[in-house]
Amino acid sequence: MKYRKLGNSGLKLSELSFGSWVTFNKQVDSKLAEQMFGTCLDSGVNFFDNAEGYERGMSEVVMGKALKALDKPRDSYCVSSKVFFGAHENPMPTQMGLSRKHITEACHQALKRLQVDYLDLYFCHRADPETPIGETVWAMHNLIAQGKILYWGTSEWAAQEIDQAYKFAAENNLTPPTMEQPQYNLLDRKRFEIEYDPIFKQYGTGTTTWSPLASGALTGKYLKGIPEGSRASLEGYEWLKKGMIDSDRGQERMKRVASYIKIAEDHNLSPSKLAIAWCLLNENVSTVILGASSLNQLQDNLDSLDCVEALKDESLVKALNNIGS
Repeated sequence: MKYRKLGNSGLKLSELSFGSWVTFNKQVDSKLAEQMFGTCLDSGVNFFDNAEGYERGMSEVVMGKALKALDKPRDSYCVSSKVFFGAHENPMPTQMGLSRKHITEACHQALKRLQVDYLDLYFCHRADPETPIGETVWAMHNLIAQGKILYWGTSEWAAQEIDQAYKFAAENNLTPPTMEQPQYNLLDRKRFEIEYDPIFKQYGTGTTTWSPLASGALTGKYLKGIPEGSRASLEGYEWLKKGMIDSDRGQERMKRVASYIKIAEDHNLSPSKLAIAWCLLNENVSTVILGASSLNQLQDNLDSLDCVEALKDESLVKALNNIGS
């Protein structure tokens, strides 16, 4: 496993990391989670991603129990949480968003669920149009000053909003964001490669990218419909099924996926491994967050680093980039 700096910070994260969106508590229990974290740590993974909104906080509970059981030195790995959506089914106004109150309360709750004394990374899960960006920056700065979080960042913010956060922090001598957590894969590239490019150049923002397989689309498993037990088949993820299959956009993406699968097969490469390795070609990617619902799937994804050598073939990279354009 190799490690990359998180933007301009001194923190080094493993090129591949592990996240719990969708799977934890729904498909992965504490016992399996413990095995998965053990596999990750043995492979050199040192960053584990979570959020208050994942299974209304229960994903963090599962992760906390698993990490506690493994009893690894706290200084050997990093954990994150994200704040915005809240951890309640029907949240009160003070239980969601990016107000100073909710950011602070959500941090305290995440610490308890994850059973840690501090969060290494703390993200604003979305931008909050109802809260001044300055209030959010102040809240994050205060949590850093209190030692409850080490780095703060954004997730799926517009470049203009990220720029505003940096400028407010600079004008008020506060801690600026260190990282952004955007979606990035062969099918979803525009925001990362074009919109965020000025942010990367001006501020050196780090990234913890998610969905390298486009919610499983790049494995090819949705080309013939929605397999039972897949993410798009789960209750509460009907929106994913619609975007994957039941829409004109979904059908257009499936055509691109079919072309991608053929390229991978022509080069005798695993589609899933190749898609994950491709993300690491971009120097602005600090770490690629993996997901998995089984040990075999996790190990397969971790083995994606085996495809890095194949991506030295310029003709292959060109063909892949054409799929995503």
